Formats: sequence, structure tokens, C-alpha cells
Amino acid sequence: MEPSNSLVIETNDLSKTYKGVQALNGLNLAVQQHSIFGFLGPNGAGKTTTIKLLLGLSRPTGGSGKIFGYDIQRDSISIRKRIGYLAQDPRYYEHMSARETLRFTAHFFYYTEPKAAIENRIQETLQLVGLEDKADRPVKGFSGGERQRLGIAQAQINYPDLLILDEPAASLDPQGRHDVLEVMERLRKHTTIFYSTHILSDVQRVSDTVAILDHGKLISQAPIEELLNSNNQPVFTLALKGETEKARQRLSSLPWVAAIQAKPVNNHISWQVTVTDETIAVAQLLPLVLSGGEVTVLEFGRQKIDLEDIFLTLTEGAQNGKHN
Repeated sequence: MEPSNSLVIETNDLSKTYKGVQALNGLNLAVQQHSIFGFLGPNGAGKTTTIKLLLGLSRPTGGSGKIFGYDIQRDSISIRKRIGYLAQDPRYYEHMSARETLRFTAHFFYYTEPKAAIENRIQETLQLVGLEDKADRPVKGFSGGERQRLGIAQAQINYPDLLILDEPAASLDPQGRHDVLEVMERLRKHTTIFYSTHILSDVQRVSDTVAILDHGKLISQAPIEELLNSNNQPVFTLALKGETEKARQRLSSLPWVAAIQAKPVNNHISWQVTVTDETIAVAQLLPLVLSGGEVTVLEFGRQKIDLEDIFLTLTEGAQNGKHN
């Protein structure tokens, strides 16, 4: 009987030690079905170690894990039948075309399917990853982004319930990264995607949920919007010209203004105004600044929340805690 579980991936204190070095320390992950789950951390944080454990390519030294409700140690064959995997640096037979590469891969999964059905699946997959116009060219002439998209096509050829991608865009130029992320977004409706990366902007663009790993320990796991908004008061930025001190005094006296940081930038003054009530700030902040007539506002807006700031705060906090 097949296990039933609403979580695609679930780990409980999963740990791995190599020759006395703790590569992974008590990892607890919860990956929901049909999510794009960004597994974020610097190089050497333990991301690839985690993927090897999930795939049954390495055995944990502590804890446990389940995929589709199956145990990652006892049931790895049952798990792998339902997974597509892209390694960080995929290798190909360079003389083969993309179509031939997918045909070769498809024959591992489709033993009894009619040839026409297999060819239709290959064509559908080529279109899905945007390689239909290069389908019959040798792989040796492919760019880095095209090679990664071909790797995703290989991983997707068997309609997997879970795609595990190890740093799918790490070594690509901006166009290649854009193309790979676009394919991942396209695959959202077909499968659950678990991918590791150290590129924060990629995570912010495509992920539903993020886990941050640092030195083998999980330091945060949350939906992306929740993570970006956690412990952060809204900040508004203004570019001002004129006599700003009176305007600053007016704002400083208000109970919903927590702080004002001012600094000269080129030929104007830049303000960062931290507030406790965003609704009031949206309605009143700009009119209050302008009410005295002593300043001109060149720019005004809500400061964009950046995952990099959150990441650095969390990792630095974890490091400081480690030394306390």
C-alpha cells in the first residue's frame, strides 16, 4: 500500500558526518506539494549533502527523512521512480542531439510504450524547456543555459512528482539564468520543485518557500513573503531638496515614525523613514513632508525588501550565536 502524506519531503533531525566533520546537523525540512522550494545557502553549507541523502546516494549518520511518505533509506528505489534529478554539472554525450539525448533517457522509463508515444513525449518536453528549435543540433554546441535546460528536460521526461535540481543556474550568464528560471516557473503546474542555490535573486524571483542553511544547520524556513516581512518595519525612502530640518522635526514628533536616517547624496538629501503603521504612512507621510513648503520631493516610495539583507542578518546572527 502506498504511503499517504501531504508533504513531499519531510526530514527529522537529518544529520551527516564525514570523517568527524559535521556536514549536516539536525535538518528539519517540510516541502509542500506543488511548491517551488528554494534551498538556500553559501557554498559548503551542506546543500549537496542534503540532496545526496534524499536521493539515497549517501546514508545519514543521524535522524531520518521521508519523500512521498517513503523512508529515504529503506524505500529509495520506490522514491527514485517518482523523482527527476539534475546534478550541478550535468554531462552529456556531446555528439548526440538534444532529441537523441532525451530519447536515450526516455527508454529507461518507457519499456512498453509505442514509439510514437515516446516521440510525442520527447517533443512535448523539448517545447516545455524551449529547445524545440535546437532539438537536432549536437549538444557540444549548446550554451551553458541550453545545457541546463536540456538537463531539466531529462529530469522531467518521466513526468516526475518531484524535481530535485542542484544549483541549476549557478554558473550561467544573466540570459542563461533567466531562461532556466523561466522553465522552472513553467514547470510549477506539473510537479514539485526542490532546488538548491546560493543566488539570492533567483530565490526571490521564483520560490514559494525558502529554507536557509548555513554551516550544516537550518537557520530559517518560511514562505518567501513571510520571510521577507519578518521582523521588519516598513521603510519609506525620499529624495529631498531644500531646508529639510523643519520637515524632519514634524515627522519625528509623530508616534508612528520610528526613525529617520538622512544622508547627502549628490545634490539632494536622502531620507529613510522607518514607520510602525504602513497604512498611515502611505496616506500621510508625503503630505506632511510637503506641508511646510520648505522642501521639494524628488522621489518617494516604499523601500523594496531585499532577501540579501534578510539572509545576511540571519547568517550573521547564527554565527554570533555560535560564538556566544
